[in-house]
Amino acid sequence: MELKNLIFMPIFFLAFGFLFFNLKKIYSYLQLGQKEARFDSLGERSWNVIKIAFGQSKLLREPAAGLIHFFIFWGFILFLFAVAEALVQGFYTNFTLEYLGPFYWIVTFTQDVFGILVLISVLYAFYRRYLKKVKRLQGGRSEKIDAALVLTLILLVVLTMFGQNASHVAKNEFILSQFEFRFISGKIASYLFSSGSKYAEFWFEFFWWAHIIIIFLFINYLPYSKHFHVYSSIPNVFFGKVGSGKYSLKPINLENDSIEQYGAADIEHLTWKQMLDGYSCTECGRCSAACPATNTGKKLSPKRIIEQIRKRIQDKAPLLLNKTDEHELLNKTLIRDYISEDELWACTTCMACVQECPVSIEHIDSIVEMRRNLTLMESSFPNELNGVFKNLENNFTPWAFNWQDRAAWAEGLNIKTLAEDQNCEILFWVGCAGSFDARYQKVSVAFAKLMQKGGIDFRILGTEEKCNGDTARRLGNEYLAQMMIKENVETLNNYKVKKIVTACPHCYNSLKNEFPQFGGHYKVVHHSELIEMLLKDNKVQLKEKNKINTVTFHDSCYLGRYNDIYDSPRDSLKRISSLNLIEMQRNRDKGFCCGAGGGRMFLEEKEGTRINVNRTEEALNSNADTIASACPFCMTMLTDGVKSFNKSDEVEIKDIAELILENTK
Repeated sequence: MELKNLIFMPIFFLAFGFLFFNLKKIYSYLQLGQKEARFDSLGERSWNVIKIAFGQSKLLREPAAGLIHFFIFWGFILFLFAVAEALVQGFYTNFTLEYLGPFYWIVTFTQDVFGILVLISVLYAFYRRYLKKVKRLQGGRSEKIDAALVLTLILLVVLTMFGQNASHVAKNEFILSQFEFRFISGKIASYLFSSGSKYAEFWFEFFWWAHIIIIFLFINYLPYSKHFHVYSSIPNVFFGKVGSGKYSLKPINLENDSIEQYGAADIEHLTWKQMLDGYSCTECGRCSAACPATNTGKKLSPKRIIEQIRKRIQDKAPLLLNKTDEHELLNKTLIRDYISEDELWACTTCMACVQECPVSIEHIDSIVEMRRNLTLMESSFPNELNGVFKNLENNFTPWAFNWQDRAAWAEGLNIKTLAEDQNCEILFWVGCAGSFDARYQKVSVAFAKLMQKGGIDFRILGTEEKCNGDTARRLGNEYLAQMMIKENVETLNNYKVKKIVTACPHCYNSLKNEFPQFGGHYKVVHHSELIEMLLKDNKVQLKEKNKINTVTFHDSCYLGRYNDIYDSPRDSLKRISSLNLIEMQRNRDKGFCCGAGGGRMFLEEKEGTRINVNRTEEALNSNADTIASACPFCMTMLTDGVKSFNKSDEVEIKDIAELILENTK
């Protein structure tokens, strides 16, 4: 055993011992969170790791930045062979991976190629952050220092690897082994050691030690850095939500009398996964860059929400573990002291933040849990919601309409209720807006007429239908939401309903993904899907027109991001010969929220610009004469937006059902 090995071994055990200590500490913090089962659907979870973590699919949604991270990520994956070889050499100097045979050719070749790619990527990352100053990357001073330090360490890891490989080539008299291929390191060796290999052995040892020490410093700095995601991102992706209804909210067991806390006031009320989210945030800012609230000057930043959860964990978790009874931090809470109420109520639950997050952080779940605490535990919510909750309790709708008028829109259309005749093909779930809102009643009529034209035998519930619970649930009033859902489920199950169609994406999402939590299992389709089917099957035929209308389509968040329905409404509109469909710049899964989700339909925007105005301006810039939608909330917000620009006489807002009906034979 050489002196080098004797020096290396204590450093190795010290470095990994300290790393293990820090990882164990963070793991103990996560144990303070609420239990949650996340080991189901192992196949889908594993595929998510392959696709999102290793395939970098979410990062590559933004090609330039995505490629930077892709090369750095895969560079380090491939560098593990070089690191492993160097670590073993610390115990046994003459160790080499040459025993891998032909595979060693691939190892050495990829080290050279990805070494250069990582160097270019790191330099470009420096440029984007500090020269180009990409907005979403501009954090506070500590964040900038942290990013600079990590990028510098990555740069040094690669440079010392090339130095080590080049001096290795030189000390072997520029003769490579049978399965060794270092075309870049060889060129570097020729340049650095052009006068001969006299000092190659010294420089090999220098770069070997430098490479090892920098790696040890790097892996031990990460637990104190925002770049801890190097350790936590793959587990966080694996434990992310899966399944067709993965974006549904987790119910509270209101029948459990032992529950003393509803929602989350502090970190110990969050689940361990929500706490892990805090430690997985890369602070890349993609969530906030896509957030409609952030983009329109609201206090809410999804990135900051997750950052503050992590900060609160770091502040409070050690006190809880040490069972400290008296400390000023214990008198603080996550809500208000770290995250303000205004931030929480600004969220539209559009899911843009979750969709864009490259490490599968679930921002919405944490926000709603904190809303639940405010609503159920403290009765602390915006004044406008007093009327909403009261109306839901008394009228089974967010508005102050008499529930007995719920079927008034259908008068004269010869539409039967299930109470009158249960023998039907499908139930038309009209929804509160379709039943009471004067504008959207016209959509209900249009869709009903399309179904009648197409020979669809349908029924409605009429006065037996109640609000689906979406608004109450996302506003944190789980008690009221469950009351609505359970009463609806009982009604639907009594009629043995199997298939439901609705024109409201919020109703659609609740019926399809959240009613099953309470025993309501139905085949649910959105009216855009049914319209598409009627057109494909020629059950509804379109007429020819000479006048061409230019239409742009606005994607509903609850139809698109939540349920991946983008093509059905577009395919139906494209069938209209007189219609020219054009896209807004932000469309499909990158569409921009109308501002009404998450209960925001019933709340005033008191800071920044209005979200619906931002979206409407984009629609108007498309120069379309009609803005098409497939959601009652979106229609209301876009209509108000057009009015704010005094364009009501020039631009119409129509549902796809209305556009199709207008063009039928």
